[in-house]
Amino acid sequence: MNQQYKISFIIKYHRKKLGLTQRQLADLSGVGKTVIFDLEKGKSTVGFNIICKVLKALNINLLFASQHTAETAEIKI
Repeated sequence: MNQQYKISFIIKYHRKKLGLTQRQLADLSGVGKTVIFDLEKGKSTVGFNIICKVLKALNINLLFASQHTAETAEIKI
């Protein structure tokens, strides 16, 4: 499973779990509905800052882990 697909799956899963439409999530995130559609379809045209806005609206934090060390870094959005 590639990273693009993982992010799109996570966003769609949590949106549906919260009972939100794409339009509602877009409004909560301050982005357009097409952005949510593109994210859920795994399109790579959406910038990192926009992804962060959507994740924040879903109350999802990012956790970065290095494959070379045991270090991790969590980003509270």
